[in-house]
Amino acid sequence: MNIILASASIRRQELLKRLVSDFEIIVSDFDEDTIKFYGSCSEYVMNLSKGKALDVVKKAEKDSIIIGCDTIVSIDNRVLGKPKDKEEAINMMESLSGRKHEVYSGITIINTMTKEVVSDFSCTSVEFSELSKEEILRYVESDEPYDKAGAYGIQGKAGVFVKEIHGCYYNVVGLPLNKLRGMLKKMGVN
Repeated sequence: MNIILASASIRRQELLKRLVSDFEIIVSDFDEDTIKFYGSCSEYVMNLSKGKALDVVKKAEKDSIIIGCDTIVSIDNRVLGKPKDKEEAINMMESLSGRKHEVYSGITIINTMTKEVVSDFSCTSVEFSELSKEEILRYVESDEPYDKAGAYGIQGKAGVFVKEIHGCYYNVVGLPLNKLRGMLKKMGVN
């Protein structure tokens, strides 16, 4: 069966290669602003991932398994998406400094042949060390924060800020592999 990843994320593409050797990439044009946050991070990321996957269903040219995914960072019941500018990236890093936060990824898989739709999520707790203003500014100047939820990538330069992690590391990178593997197996994809 044809497999489609509904994401432009290089990190997700690299991770999916660990599970599936051959897949197609069709980038979703889903407007994430149409999904409102009502206090449940798990519901929010599952709705985002479902929106992305459903958008790609319209673009798929043959029967496929479509994988949609979205990742957010949450602290103090606030959602931290991708920072829009330097100031927002600095504010996000300051709010994470010396504290625990949660990273949520929602996954939706759609089988276009059977019309089966399955959504789930993964949550990982991450604790940052205390960061100095200089460390934050140096990191933000690296341009690494701008395409990442919460303004950081655990697999990149910000990995040195991580004091402790509880849960799936790959969830923090953007694609919880073990969760996805289980979901695919339940849909008959080995």
